Amino acid sequence: MYRGILLWLILIIQTSRILAAEKHTISGYVKDGANGEALIGATISIAELSLGTVTNEYGFYSLSVTPGKYQVQFSFIGYTPVVKELILNEDRTFNIELKSDDIQLNDVVVTAQKKDQNVKSIQMSVEKVPLPMVRKLPHFLGEVDIIKTLQMLPGVSTVGDGSSGFNVRGGGTDQNLILLDEAPVYNSSHLFGFFSVFNGDAVKDFQLYKGGIPAQYGGRLSSVLDVRQKEGNSKRFSGSGGIGLVSSRLTLEGPIKKDKTSFMLSGRRSYADVLLRINPKMRDNIVYFYDLNAKINHKFNDNNRLYISGYFGNDVFKFGKQFDSHWGNKTATVRWNHLFSKKLFSNFTGIYSNFDYSISVPEGTMGFEWKSSIQNYNLKADFSYFPNPDMKLKFGFGSIYYQFNPGKLNPVKNSVLKSSKLEKENALESAAYFNMEQNLGPNLSVQYGLRASNFTSLGEKTVYSYETNKPKEKESSIGSKKYERNEIIENYFGLEPRVAIKYSLSDVSSIKGSYNRTRQYIHRISNTTAPTPLDIWVPAGKHIKPAKVDQFALGYFRNFGNNTWETSIELFHKNFHDLVEYKYGAQLLLNSTLETELLTAKGRAYGLELSIRKKEGRLTGWVAYTLSRSEKKVPGLMNASSGEMYPSTQINNGKYFPADYDKTHDLKIVANYELSKRWSFATNFILMSGRPITYPYGKYELQGNTYAHYINRNQHRLPTYHRLDISFTYQCKKKKKDQRWQASWNFGITNLYSRHNAYSVYFKESDDNWNGYNKGNKMEAWQFSIIGRPVPTITYNFKF
Repeated sequence: MYRGILLWLILIIQTSRILAAEKHTISGYVKDGANGEALIGATISIAELSLGTVTNEYGFYSLSVTPGKYQVQFSFIGYTPVVKELILNEDRTFNIELKSDDIQLNDVVVTAQKKDQNVKSIQMSVEKVPLPMVRKLPHFLGEVDIIKTLQMLPGVSTVGDGSSGFNVRGGGTDQNLILLDEAPVYNSSHLFGFFSVFNGDAVKDFQLYKGGIPAQYGGRLSSVLDVRQKEGNSKRFSGSGGIGLVSSRLTLEGPIKKDKTSFMLSGRRSYADVLLRINPKMRDNIVYFYDLNAKINHKFNDNNRLYISGYFGNDVFKFGKQFDSHWGNKTATVRWNHLFSKKLFSNFTGIYSNFDYSISVPEGTMGFEWKSSIQNYNLKADFSYFPNPDMKLKFGFGSIYYQFNPGKLNPVKNSVLKSSKLEKENALESAAYFNMEQNLGPNLSVQYGLRASNFTSLGEKTVYSYETNKPKEKESSIGSKKYERNEIIENYFGLEPRVAIKYSLSDVSSIKGSYNRTRQYIHRISNTTAPTPLDIWVPAGKHIKPAKVDQFALGYFRNFGNNTWETSIELFHKNFHDLVEYKYGAQLLLNSTLETELLTAKGRAYGLELSIRKKEGRLTGWVAYTLSRSEKKVPGLMNASSGEMYPSTQINNGKYFPADYDKTHDLKIVANYELSKRWSFATNFILMSGRPITYPYGKYELQGNTYAHYINRNQHRLPTYHRLDISFTYQCKKKKKDQRWQASWNFGITNLYSRHNAYSVYFKESDDNWNGYNKGNKMEAWQFSIIGRPVPTITYNFKF
């Protein structure tokens, strides 16, 4: 299969060479003139030929045209365009540095990264918010958070306050591939979800793919969040940071050798533990997080560049001597960019990623220490080939080696618990892909690709077997087999086609459609609605199949007011297969036969997304509305002798039921208004349906205790969720025109009108006695809210 794909790619390249005969190529990098950072998505256009292209994720571009005299324009949002006049009679290299238009704002009309990029680009279902806009929006406790910003976009939701997990178009939080400089991040939250692991000062660019996912991405079902760190200022030493109520941060960057080698170092720490020590009763409690981002890049010459980056973060939570927990991510990425020719760009990458956590009860008869982790090592090669202005080919291959440590329990001194350890697992995931983008005429463009993936589950592991066509129960195991280290347990292979099409109706409108199939070979096992540090990841194997989804999307895009206003409407439909669902009362921790607690589900999600955005002027922002459904179905297993379904293998009698993260209505309003040159006002408003929840249908007594009785899953909903946040930003006045120090104050209030949004509802026996008559016979519902009152914040931000 891989050989067939390679031969097909060679045929495309050879054909394109013939078609590109007697053409010359202009290529190079587009960078920020102030700090040397690569500009992702900068536009290179030739008006005489009505041709253009955009830079890739490393700022590289390539454009092949017939010989002649042209004016080539280089532009990007917020920067002054540069026009180069050239006589093209040979291949030429132009490395362009664009200057920020801050000083010349009144004199320059910025044409930018194609103001109509949303209409002209073939890509649909992609979200990207400029970082300056992100920094001005209201954020919980003043901490700039790109994931919280993503949750304000159409098709993206969350299960409630205090969750850094996000759901995309009816998918689970574990179905999002989150990349930091191409390294996967398995838990994206700090402090149980109040903050994300992404330090806004260290991030250069991010974008979210909700649909029409290009073939270079794989391994998750619902979305890809691609986050890129800053490369470091190659011109001069600079820095930025902030001091807030709960955390502070500092970022330093500069040249090691000007225009040759640069670095970026960014640190952040919260200090709730310091504040707790003020209260004598709370001094033994500790809760804080810290993280460190680092990057260094070196330019050997115009054809070779090296990038080395890493992330290290950790959370610490300690409740006296009763409970202690640590969790965190570590990533490292080494990338080598090489230009084989003016038209062939390559990127060779080595990646390490690790997520681990530990929990301990230090003392007592039930004292223990628990540890778990997932690690992976990734090697891959990606190529971009630019045969002519109407074609762009990407292809590549790579492999990921996984090491799963699902859990180990060690009792402490005087504990009555026994040591317990789940077997480690290994896996190898490999893939090859190609993705072609092609213009078939002035109005029609297509993008098509194919990803071939293979997943091998490896020992060392004991695999249990069960009777055929009967429920998997611990008691029904009929044997086991011990697989040695790296011995093949199970192998899966699959093809993942991708296709997208765009037809321009006019200069300001277009329609787009896309289809993609993606496969997911690893699953996060958790019966909570939001990600937690206690979640474990397991690979597909003998009893757990890889999940897959087919997604279809159709959209209409229209701009108004000289591209100042962007509007769009998108329809999507997703069919899920082989999802993991849980039995009632599933026991997931320290379970060596985890398959006995799991069920196989189907799923479907469909909906409509409306978006209105204003990009320029004193008032900017967007209104996003999503109407959607996300449902699951566990049909169950049939008893061959009776012809009836085994009740333990079904949920909701085999009928569709709402997924935990189903939100029928979801409205978000985001606005930023420049009150003056120094003051700006921003606000967020959220209104959405409450998430599904399972309420008891009755109660029963067992050994003198009263318990709630549940029947159907997720047949009720929490109350409607709504919240208003506001913030003001004050830009401190410079003392001198050339003064480098710049500062601002941000004042904000989260949950302005004290809405007690329900995160969950739980039931317990009433404490009412009624003179002893009714005690023990009444169940009461209790609502749990994360943020119940207005939360003020103040943050001082600076850069130099």
